[in-house]
Amino acid sequence: MDGVTDASFRYITAKHGRPDVTLTEFVNIQAALYSPHTLLKDFTYCELERPVVAQIYGKTPELFYKVAHIVCELGFDGLDINMGCPAKNVAASGCGAALIRTPDLAREIIRATRQGIMDWQAGQSLDALDFTGDAVEPIKAFNRRRNPETLPPERRLIPVSVKTRLGYDRNVIDEWLSTLLAEQPSVISLHGRTLQQGYKGDADWDAIARAVEIAEGSGVLIVGNGDVQDLRDAYRRVRQTRVDGILIGRGAQGDPWLFRGKDAVKRALRCDDELMLHATTPVGFEERFRVVVEHCEHFEALCGPARFVAMRKHLTWYCRDFRGAAEMRARMTRANSASDVRRCVAEFMSRMSCDDVHALISSGKRSTEVSLAP
Repeated sequence: MDGVTDASFRYITAKHGRPDVTLTEFVNIQAALYSPHTLLKDFTYCELERPVVAQIYGKTPELFYKVAHIVCELGFDGLDINMGCPAKNVAASGCGAALIRTPDLAREIIRATRQGIMDWQAGQSLDALDFTGDAVEPIKAFNRRRNPETLPPERRLIPVSVKTRLGYDRNVIDEWLSTLLAEQPSVISLHGRTLQQGYKGDADWDAIARAVEIAEGSGVLIVGNGDVQDLRDAYRRVRQTRVDGILIGRGAQGDPWLFRGKDAVKRALRCDDELMLHATTPVGFEERFRVVVEHCEHFEALCGPARFVAMRKHLTWYCRDFRGAAEMRARMTRANSASDVRRCVAEFMSRMSCDDVHALISSGKRSTEVSLAP
């Protein structure tokens, strides 16, 4: 979800969906040394997102050790190591899902990360680390601005989790999961495809079920990921695999309300009754566009008008599954500011009579029936 789960996306999702846990975009650990402002931009978060987990990637254990201190200093509730990204520029450098091919290095990274958290909790400061250049002061200043009431940050141990895939070019979940379990991360999030598959084909949830079997009794939580689009998908995948949770990525694009269904899923699982999933609260058409405008205003205030073009992909995701969506998407892709979006919404709504609005709502799916997952 690089380039998607930025601070504004997470704020809107936290406010209107309330997921159980939120993860940042993944951040290259090199940024801590050479581009601290980039790291801090990607690590911007609000209290509403809690529990919020910082996601990082790389291949150098020493840097994981240092960045673990930064993650703790910034007050995150957890640290997630990305060993699952299939992007060519990431995997080609030996990072992300390419770490599946270097299991010894993967284990060393987990150990270094945990040690960094433990040393920070024991009192070690950023100043004691051998950071180069001007990396430390921007981090301190950013933290002071973020939430001065909580400074100094509580020195607590935070959990380390790992996000990964079934394998590199084939399913090696038995060997790979055993490697990760040896280091006892708190959570392993498993995407049901190999690196070579990318996002093609169907996620292999039978392999995820196998991972649950392997991890049984270890104390490590297994979270499943891949192709979960709605509430029923989540329910059935948990029933099928006995995973401890479901991680939603692409299914949440354009649908911050999606996570409202998490409690319904939990109730249905406790009662073993899928019919309970029908008890969902509709998302009205007007609410959809009110949140679209709110998202745009938040993004513009946080990132500035010059970067508004990055909002366009979100706007196209919001505009789907209702009559007139294609026209609205076309207009939104030309928007250059929150005021442009407000104008598009106002003009679109003004051309519709009450009957048109009613028909639009009735014909929509994601806009009127909550397509949710936890």
